[in-house]
Amino acid sequence: MVDYIAELQAVILNLHGCNAKHVETVPVTEEFQGETVWQGEVEVFETRDHPKAKRIYAWGHVSGDDDQGRRYVTVLELPPVTSPETAVKAATVQEIRSAREKAKGR
Repeated sequence: MVDYIAELQAVILNLHGCNAKHVETVPVTEEFQGETVWQGEVEVFETRDHPKAKRIYAWGHVSGDDDQGRRYVTVLELPPVTSPETAVKAATVQEIRSAREKAKGR
């Protein structure tokens, strides 16, 4: 099986066109109104190839009804994203917006 970090590096290269060096793994719990909405580990990568971001935060999680597919999330370190925690917050907000737009479109 391909190593998880290598998978994330390939996703970063594909999405952002830059190489990324793994720096650390940070556990993050995102809460909203007292409830945990996301909990997991965020991988922190450094990059020299991206024109604006010096760091990229990435993680993967299973998705789909039967947890068959793996979905990857990458967030560039650009204000207001300045840490693994703010990366998760930004991705969570984006996911909620997308779900609402999908629901409106039905």
